[in-house]
Amino acid sequence: MDNFRFANPNMLWLLLAVVVLTGIFVMSSHLSRHALARFGDVALLRPLMHGVSSQKRNIKFILQMVAMICLIVAAARPQFGSKLETVKKDGIEVMVCLDISNSMLAEDIAPSRLDKSKRMLSRMLDQMKNDQVGLVVFAGDAVVQLPITNDYVSAKMFLESIAPGNISVQGTAIGAAINLAVRSFTPREESSKAIVLITDAENHEDDAAGAATAAYEKGIPTHVIGVGSVQGTVIPDGSGRRNSPRKDSNGNPITTRLDESIARQVAEAGHGVYAHADNSNSAINSVIESLHQMKTTELESHVYAEYDDQFFWFVLVAMLCLLIDLFVVDRATPMFSKIKLFE
Repeated sequence: MDNFRFANPNMLWLLLAVVVLTGIFVMSSHLSRHALARFGDVALLRPLMHGVSSQKRNIKFILQMVAMICLIVAAARPQFGSKLETVKKDGIEVMVCLDISNSMLAEDIAPSRLDKSKRMLSRMLDQMKNDQVGLVVFAGDAVVQLPITNDYVSAKMFLESIAPGNISVQGTAIGAAINLAVRSFTPREESSKAIVLITDAENHEDDAAGAATAAYEKGIPTHVIGVGSVQGTVIPDGSGRRNSPRKDSNGNPITTRLDESIARQVAEAGHGVYAHADNSNSAINSVIESLHQMKTTELESHVYAEYDDQFFWFVLVAMLCLLIDLFVVDRATPMFSKIKLFE
């Protein structure tokens, strides 16, 4: 399937002008009818306004707005990719393991552990150029949310949709996430690979350190970012109400805290760095620095190398609308006498 894109997508913001102009036109028409009504019944006054056609005015406005929309879209340069090409660039492969258990909803780090994690990952993606990245999400189980790719735009889109509800089994299966990440890399043995684990490391259910050790034996270090406070806090119940914690079967608030000892053990076993996330970017910056120090290798990626512009068709429609507009006069004609637009 051809790949579609806009070469100048920022031009589409000009479509807001169409909305504003339409609003002004509709309001102006309403005020005109209201002003006319003050002189008497509109139906009785129409015979006195021979040659005046509000329908013609409406038709001309519609033609002008369609032309304006088409010209704006044309300026944004709609394109279809016509040639899929393999591009080789030097980079590394990174699999991110993101904890999405309910405890990641805790708000001991603003705005929440999960939202802070998403922002850190978005910043990491902004720092990548030729690297490839994949995403594994986990709670009581682990699943691949995004196969390894160099499509950072799609990666950010996937980040927006991540929530604890993506995995029904609750828990913190760090080992399963690391093992799945290892299996999700490309089979290229020569490429440099790394795992970035973001978690509160609470209630781990398997041998997380052992999984990190096994990954390092394959040449894959595991970097860990611990999210949350060691003092702990309650987990919100998701209702959006202030000070409304999730409760256990006995009605007691469920608390959560960052288990730094586990997080450090995993980083040490995986020969990676450990960083504690706070309200700054220091944690993700330290991980990014470690990734940048890794040896890059030649990676292949498939991209659409040639794009064909399609703006001509929109310009053609715009010119046709403007041409018709030239022949639509403001005077009333029998042909349109029974048409009731915007009235």
